[in-house]
This record gives sequence, C-alpha cells and structure tokens, in this order.
Amino acid sequence: MISPIKIWRRQKEIRKIIGKKGKVLVWTKIYTPGADFKKYAPYPVVLVELKNKEKIYGQLVDYEDSDLKTGKKVVSVLRKVRSSSEEGVIAYGVKFKPL
Repeated sequence: MISPIKIWRRQKEIRKIIGKKGKVLVWTKIYTPGADFKKYAPYPVVLVELKNKEKIYGQLVDYEDSDLKTGKKVVSVLRKVRSSSEEGVIAYGVKFKPL
C-alpha cells in the first residue's frame, strides 16, 4: 500500500512531466509482473527521452503492436497506477501514449 502522503509529495514532480513529448529509446514487454500489476500483463515499458534531453521510463498505454519500436514519438499522460487503497486514495502516475 502506498501512503497518501507519498502520493501528495510526488504530485509536484508529476505535474512537471505531464504533456511532455519525446521519443522511445528502448522498450520491453513485462510478462511476469509484481503482484499489483498481474492483471495488466503483458504490458510494455518504455525509456523515453524528452525534448529537454531528460530520460524517464514508464508504461506505454493505448498502443498497438506497431507502436512498439525505437524512435516512436510519445506524449506523457496521467493515468491511474493502482486501485484505491483502504483509505479510498487512488494513486495516479505518469504513463506514455503514442502520438
């Protein structure tokens, strides 16, 4: 479980990244995920270089198999990363969507 305080602290970093465009440097598909992500398997994870040369990684969403390639242009989006906790807090994070 992730605490509401950690979610709140992370939101400042997330706001700086949302809507940024970049390109995929490398990608992989996760077939054997951790317990929290088993229902999403298999899912792709990408390392993206943003236009400001910053590199970040995240899950690729709303994709087709033809989007899984190096150099593919993507944009960062805000998406739910976990189901709601016992306190009713839903965790959101950065994921990437093909352009």
